[in-house]
Amino acid sequence: MNRLATRVIVLLLVALTATVIAGCGGSSATSSVRKVDAAKAVGMLDSRVVVDVRTPTEYAAGHIAGAQNIDVEASDFASRISSLDKKGAYLVYCRSGRRSAIAVDQMAAAGFTDIVDGGAMDALVAAGAKTQ
Repeated sequence: MNRLATRVIVLLLVALTATVIAGCGGSSATSSVRKVDAAKAVGMLDSRVVVDVRTPTEYAAGHIAGAQNIDVEASDFASRISSLDKKGAYLVYCRSGRRSAIAVDQMAAAGFTDIVDGGAMDALVAAGAKTQ
């Protein structure tokens, strides 16, 4: 093989390697999703936007004080979260923790960068969260 062909192959390999490495690095707005215990979540309530992802009927029956209701199982969940600040700090909860896990996954996929899964409302209340 001549020198020119060798140089071209080396340059192509370097470019390919750089492309692969850049693709694995992800974006600069990486998502941070954390699951915390109820006591820790209660300590975060005043510093985060609190989102109750239960149904409106469940929310009306009682919710964590100051929480906003965005039903994760509603057809408009994606459009409703799209109006939120993706760089904001959020704490998400539901009745048992199943729907909050689904919601934080969807929020992370939508580009939210700081999400805490607070889990079950009953555990939050038992840990001292105030309700409305």
